[in-house]
Amino acid sequence: MIINILLFDDFETLDVFGPVEVFGKAEEFELRYYSANGGIVTSGQGAKILTEKISQADTSGILLVPGGQGTRTLVDNSVFISVLRSLAEAAEYCLCVCTGSALLAKTGLLDNIRATTNKKSYEWAVSQNDKVLWAPKARWVHDGKFYTSSGVSAGIDMSFAFVSDILGAEKASQIANHIEYIRNTDSEFDPFTRIM
Repeated sequence: MIINILLFDDFETLDVFGPVEVFGKAEEFELRYYSANGGIVTSGQGAKILTEKISQADTSGILLVPGGQGTRTLVDNSVFISVLRSLAEAAEYCLCVCTGSALLAKTGLLDNIRATTNKKSYEWAVSQNDKVLWAPKARWVHDGKFYTSSGVSAGIDMSFAFVSDILGAEKASQIANHIEYIRNTDSEFDPFTRIM
């Protein structure tokens, strides 16, 4: 299964490479990095990633959308939102980390779908679309083909939940043991809700 990772300038590094660490340990997944125009994309922490142009992607796979400061301007970029909508519609599954869910919410595809987002940016994300069934207390949410997570490191737990759902609980446990990660397996355990 191909995982198409959609990058943009000022994405949050761990939003991407937390899930990449998990998915990269499963031989069933092939990771590809894309952006709107291809070429070098720089994270909010200065990591430079070489990407392919998104128009060249096989969009039938799994789409991963990170959050980060770059989402603040992209929510108002109608061309990007239109491209994201097409990608998410074509994807078998769509996974959003942190404020990536705000971008997906802007497409309208999360209307009447349960979703969550970074709790420190919760009010801003929710303001992008009031038709989404926003979950104020959730580490991650799975509704249909959509997986959304709370902030930054929550994307790792969401990724393990996805692996468990798709490849089985034993595979998820093997990967967690391999990378020496203590998983949160309760999607509703969200200690960061209190900071809202």
